[in-house]
Amino acid sequence: MTGRASLPVLVFVALALAGVSMPLPEGLWLAQPALLFPSAFAVAGGVLLLFRRRRTWFAAGIAVVSTVIGAMAPLAAIRLLGEGVGIAAPGIWLFVLGLGFLSWHSMALLSVLAGGVHAGQARWLVLLVPAAFGCWVLYLWQVIVAGFGIPPVLLPAPSAIWQVLAGSQAMLLADFHQTFVKSVLPGFAIGCTSGFVVAVLVDRVPFLQRGLQPIGNLVSALPIVGVAPIMVMWFGFDWQSKAAVVVVMTFFPMLVNTIAGLRATGAMERDLMRSYAAGYLTTFLKVRLPNALPFVFNALKINSTLALIGAIVAEFFGTPIVGMGFRISTEVGRMSIDTVWATIAVAAIAGSAFYGVLALLERSITFWHASYRQRR
Repeated sequence: MTGRASLPVLVFVALALAGVSMPLPEGLWLAQPALLFPSAFAVAGGVLLLFRRRRTWFAAGIAVVSTVIGAMAPLAAIRLLGEGVGIAAPGIWLFVLGLGFLSWHSMALLSVLAGGVHAGQARWLVLLVPAAFGCWVLYLWQVIVAGFGIPPVLLPAPSAIWQVLAGSQAMLLADFHQTFVKSVLPGFAIGCTSGFVVAVLVDRVPFLQRGLQPIGNLVSALPIVGVAPIMVMWFGFDWQSKAAVVVVMTFFPMLVNTIAGLRATGAMERDLMRSYAAGYLTTFLKVRLPNALPFVFNALKINSTLALIGAIVAEFFGTPIVGMGFRISTEVGRMSIDTVWATIAVAAIAGSAFYGVLALLERSITFWHASYRQRR
């Protein structure tokens, strides 16, 4: 490992030693075993990394373990001094800043090592860096909220949100079923299917190209807060109105992307099919549709997030006493912000999982396409 790559570790060791040498309001850092042992372990790991010049999985393991164990020291210090200690204990924040550099080094090592793994080996390794980054963000969130005593009504700590997730599973599951299963999935399926079918018609019928597509672009610019109340009046307060909003939001992205994909086929390919006396349907199925699949999947992935947003926002304008949007609007009025964040977390996990399934489906279907090979 080069000296430049070791710079974050060196900065961590310097900041960590400076932090532990500062006195705390309750005495010396080194006099508290709950603070001394994890911080000493992390510093020892950092010193060991300075003498390891090779980027190996062993070095990455040392960096990750040192970061995780060292992260316990600031949490223990905040528990010892009480929440809201703030700038009265600058040593804590110097140590946290140093941990940021060690975490940076850890993620850099994992990124390099995971990038060197062959395509057929342990694809899950590519998830290491985003998982480590997400854990670091949650840790900073917890430390800052607890350390500076931020009121829960402004920003609850991840630990408080986790308590709601663990203790209100039945409520959150009912909200998820109402919003995602009943509204998002049917609306997504209807909107994307109809958008694809109309795109094929637009590509086939000339006057639709000049008439329908501009109208589609206009309708796609309509704000959801204007469409949702109308759909609630038309289809009622239950899931049907939310699914209708999802259909409106997903129809036009699929329409526009599919049309662009069908037009992406080059003149050489079309001339080749004409030389084989192939008709429209044969050319469409064997050349134009396969070339349009990356555009179609791009629309599906965009719509996977738009659908969830549309359903949640539509629930603000009327819904039965269940649903993610209903839960967010109700709990905000009750100042129960931890429940709001728990609902947001469920929505984020559901949306990310939905997007991930579509990405995996795209990978398995369009692995042969030139655009996919260029991304690899």
